Amino acid sequence: MEQNQIRAYAAVHADEALRLTEELCRIPAPSGRERARAEFCKVWLERFGAQGVRIDAADNMVLELNAAGSDALTVLTAHTDTVFPDTEPMEVRREGGRLLCPGVGDDTANLAVLLLAARFLLEQGISPKHGLVIAANSGEEGLGNLRGCRRLMADYRGRVARMISFDGYYNRLWNKAVGSARYRVTVRTRGGHSFRDFGAPNAIAQLSELIGALYAIEPHWGPEGTVTTYNVGTVRGGTSVNTVAQEASMLYEYRSDEAAGLRGMEEAFSAVVEDFRAKGVEIKVESMGVRPCGEGVDRLAQKALSDWSEALLHRHTAGDIIVEPASTDCNIPLSQGIPAVSFGLCDGGGAHTRQEWIETASLETGLCIALETMLRFSE
Repeated sequence: MEQNQIRAYAAVHADEALRLTEELCRIPAPSGRERARAEFCKVWLERFGAQGVRIDAADNMVLELNAAGSDALTVLTAHTDTVFPDTEPMEVRREGGRLLCPGVGDDTANLAVLLLAARFLLEQGISPKHGLVIAANSGEEGLGNLRGCRRLMADYRGRVARMISFDGYYNRLWNKAVGSARYRVTVRTRGGHSFRDFGAPNAIAQLSELIGALYAIEPHWGPEGTVTTYNVGTVRGGTSVNTVAQEASMLYEYRSDEAAGLRGMEEAFSAVVEDFRAKGVEIKVESMGVRPCGEGVDRLAQKALSDWSEALLHRHTAGDIIVEPASTDCNIPLSQGIPAVSFGLCDGGGAHTRQEWIETASLETGLCIALETMLRFSE
């Protein structure tokens, strides 16, 4: 299909992409409660002739196109969940050439464009030579722990040649996995009255000391250029101003763009916890999720996919393309040695804020990008 044909199709369907984005935005989909959006996507594709669309046990919507028997599948995804916890429809509004709604660019608009591009293949009767798996997947955000992508990679284990996740905006290309480990850490003591039991172990004080020790860690693992970070995101605890705190907890994570960085942080974190336990501090550590780094990916195959994607984005957009590591659905295939990249199909800003927006005109460009991607991997 020629570029001018792709652009013509995108121009005709740009308004539909906008309306579909608005419709999807009105379906609440916090992580863990995305099934309504998946069901909507299934019914929508079936209206245009899709056969065998299914919702799997992880609440992914999955459409296979000539995938039976193929061991060189291309998996194309956009995630259904939003980072926001709202279970009631959020306000969607158009304002000065923008569409505004929490989660509109991450990842609702990308999901809408993915559906429209899949519809094009259905309408044209295109049968991808090596098979496509098109998925509206769950659990990309926060503590969703990439559950949807984990399920996809398990269901198609040994059969996936590459994966492309449509996520974020089209001025960014994410081609390396930032892995992470997340924990809830709870400290408990017997507590007491702030006056009569003054001097008794205080869970908040002990947790504070533990945090101080964790922030003294100097990440130094992995090859030169490795970036490893850590963060305490929330702290909770105590009963009242005149009570020696019996319990305090925090949410803690560490991240790295190299597996060696994650392993080093795991050892350092465990050493600090065990040191405090040896001093008599009661500590409970609960894993809240692990996102792996990439390991064992063929460098030439990954570079080829990344370079092709960057050239694609340059063909359709103006300005620089930022190529960088990130934590996305691609962490799962990359951790299994499968080439994978992530980029968006819209332009916007304010991701992960309630002021998030996209440029409505960017959906036409995004549809061009999605169509060219699908046609390239249908050859």
